[in-house]
Amino acid sequence: MSHVENLIEDEAGVKRVVQDARRVAVLGIKTEDHSGQPAYYVPEYLAKAGVDVVPVPVYYPDAKQILGKPVYRKLVDIPGDIDLVDVFRRAGDIDQHVDDILAKRPKAVWFQSGIRNDAAAKKLAAAGIRVVQDRCLMVDHRRYSGR
Repeated sequence: MSHVENLIEDEAGVKRVVQDARRVAVLGIKTEDHSGQPAYYVPEYLAKAGVDVVPVPVYYPDAKQILGKPVYRKLVDIPGDIDLVDVFRRAGDIDQHVDDILAKRPKAVWFQSGIRNDAAAKKLAAAGIRVVQDRCLMVDHRRYSGR
């Protein structure tokens, strides 16, 4: 598979990423205090839908748990495999996380709605990681999970 094929832009590819996402690390997750924001309610939806959500907040140094799960500060610190990293970071802030993502080697990375970083996406895709950009995981999960 060439790295261009890992840049997922077709519906079949998106569906496959969603259906393979059983364990999802949420990079940039917010705390319960921000329940009205997508970076909280999207992972909350996923958890309620049966996805194993692993919180990786960027801020909130005092947070020990989010959604009842232990918090990790870096993806590479999470024990076990990750199917998908769901990214809630501004496009310009993604570059600082690329090395951590590459070190963890998830099957796929998802940049949420409004987030596109082609350079980071190409780097991740070249390493064999599937990348979806500028889509809402909650919307596509409802569409494709079959739940």
